[in-house]
Amino acid sequence: MAKFAANLSMMFNEVPFTERFAQAANVGFKGVEYLFPYHEPAEKLSELLSKHKLVQVLFNMPAGVWETGDRGIACLPGREKEFADGVHKALKYALALDCKQVHAMAGKLDRRFTLKQQRECYITNIQYAADVMAEYDINLLIEPINIRDIPGYFLTTQSQAEDLMKFVDRKNVFIQLDLYHCQIMEGDLLKTIERLWGKFKHIQVASVPERNEPDRGEVNYFWLFKKLDEMGYQGWFGCEYHPAGHTKKGLGWLVKAQS
Repeated sequence: MAKFAANLSMMFNEVPFTERFAQAANVGFKGVEYLFPYHEPAEKLSELLSKHKLVQVLFNMPAGVWETGDRGIACLPGREKEFADGVHKALKYALALDCKQVHAMAGKLDRRFTLKQQRECYITNIQYAADVMAEYDINLLIEPINIRDIPGYFLTTQSQAEDLMKFVDRKNVFIQLDLYHCQIMEGDLLKTIERLWGKFKHIQVASVPERNEPDRGEVNYFWLFKKLDEMGYQGWFGCEYHPAGHTKKGLGWLVKAQS
C-alpha cells in the first residue's frame, strides 16, 4: 500500500510549524517532509517525531539565502565552502531525525559562469555530498524543477538528471521524482517512471497546473498510485502541494488513496 508523507512546509499552515506534526498524525499520515528543518533545534524535531510516531522522510540541505533568491547553490562556482558547510549541517539533522535521504537543490544559473563551469561545479559538489552521506547510509537526492516555478533553474528534466548521475557516479545518489514538475516539463509520466525505474527513491505529488490536492487537475494520480503499487514501488509519496482551502477539508483524496 502507498505510503504518504505530509509536506509540512505547504500543508497545515493553519497552525504554527511545530503544531503541524500532530495535525498530520491525527489525519493518518505516517511520515513527514518539509523544505528546511534548520529554524528549529534538531532535538525538538526529534521529540515531535517520536511523540507522534512519524517518520522523517526527507528534507533539503541548506539552499543558500532563500530570502534573496537562492534556490540551492550546488551549481554555483565560488560557493563550494558554503555548500560543504551545508552538507555537514544537513548531516547533523539527518542523524538526529533518523532521516535516510536528503535533497540537494541545484540552484539557478548564474550568467557570470559558463554552463560547463556550473555543470562541473554541480557534479563535484554532489559527489562530495554523496560521499559524506554514504558513510551514514544516507541517500542524496537530486530533483528536476520546472522552469515556470523557478525560472533559470539548473536542473529541469529527468533526462538531464539521468545524464548528470552518470558523471556523479555515486551509488547513493538518486532522483527525487516530483510528478508535478515532471508533468509540466515532460509529461508521459508512466513511461518516464518505467524508464527511471531503479534511479529514483522518492516521489512527490501535486495537481497540475495549480499544485493543489492530487485529486484534481490533469494527472490521474489514483491510476498512477495503482500502477506504482503493481510495479512494486516501496518508497514514500511526498504530498508537496498547496491546499486549495483548509488542509483537512481537502484530504478526501487521502482516504480514497488508502482504501
